[in-house]
Amino acid sequence: MMPTYGRLPVTFERGEGVWLWDTEGNKYLDGLGGIAVCVLGHSHPRVTEAISSQAAQLIHTSNLYGIQAQQELADRLTRLSGMTNVFFGNSGAEANEAALKIARLYGHNRGIEAAEVIVTDGSFHGRTLGTLSATGSAKVHAGFAPLISGFVRVPFGDLPAIQALAGERPNVVAVLIEPIQGEGGIVIPPDDYLPGIRRLCDDNDWLMMTDEVQTGIGRTGKWFAWQHSDTRPDVMTLAKGLANGVPIGACLAHGVAAETLAPGNHGSTFGGSPFACTVADTVLRVLDDDGHLNNAEQMGERIIARLRDQLRDDDRVVTIRGKGLMIGIEMSVGCGELVSMALERGLLINVTAERVVRLLPPLNISEDEVDELVERLCGAIRAFHNR
Repeated sequence: MMPTYGRLPVTFERGEGVWLWDTEGNKYLDGLGGIAVCVLGHSHPRVTEAISSQAAQLIHTSNLYGIQAQQELADRLTRLSGMTNVFFGNSGAEANEAALKIARLYGHNRGIEAAEVIVTDGSFHGRTLGTLSATGSAKVHAGFAPLISGFVRVPFGDLPAIQALAGERPNVVAVLIEPIQGEGGIVIPPDDYLPGIRRLCDDNDWLMMTDEVQTGIGRTGKWFAWQHSDTRPDVMTLAKGLANGVPIGACLAHGVAAETLAPGNHGSTFGGSPFACTVADTVLRVLDDDGHLNNAEQMGERIIARLRDQLRDDDRVVTIRGKGLMIGIEMSVGCGELVSMALERGLLINVTAERVVRLLPPLNISEDEVDELVERLCGAIRAFHNR
């Protein structure tokens, strides 16, 4: 194996719901959900049945032919989002690459040969050279220069900084934004941020593009995070939770953006296979049928309230914030060690931006499991501070 991951000393062999068991028989509560992927937890019976039955019927044919499952998934996603059409790939990075190609071709069609896209500090859009260049992280950039040009960076949450570019950068064609920054530390912008970007894009003929790879598919208590402010983008990208662990990515478009790509402009060998699309469509139906979006909102509020209660006297906890089941606990010091300490207590978490504990549990987590998660996490935080 190439040494691209700093793996923890544990290997899981089976899962059920929000629980995982390692090869030694130890049981863990999954507070990370495969990094926002396993929205229905592990071994969900309807997902398992969809995987099994579709694998026995048809896995792949290629996009040279019609794919019924792909069309059905596209129909469902466009109904849920109010978007017009979809391109399917295999990951969030691929979905964002599709969005960036739409932006550049949109600019080219307007006579702008050196199109620029506004992006933000602290953002994360992927690890391909294109999405890495769009990402606002010096750590992610390190060693991969020269980066791809055509990106203009502004502080996250700063509308005036974007507005100032309207007169300064005539080649700007789009704004690419995460509604909530995930890898950046669960950073939630002001309520007027997305509506403000929508107005600026409308006023300047820019495309508004939202990266919902982590925030989408019910993670924040809505199907898509932009729905909290009723601010529909021109382009939206999805992946992670869309198929509960089966690789898939989607780039949805609306308006002129939906009319930009033509045959030969983009493609994918594996994207939108009958297998991946059948599983993804099943995930969306289960989320809808069983009320898991409401559960995400309610359980997220419960986690935050209980964490604030138990950690209220801890002056090293800067803030506890989140929306739905996308939650961050910001510490005053680097706390990467907490990941191992939580693991010792049978809890999977993540630390991002060096000082933010990140929680992304499955959307079907129960009240009792929420309380267990909070108890284990608070125990780890107290032990970390004592150490």
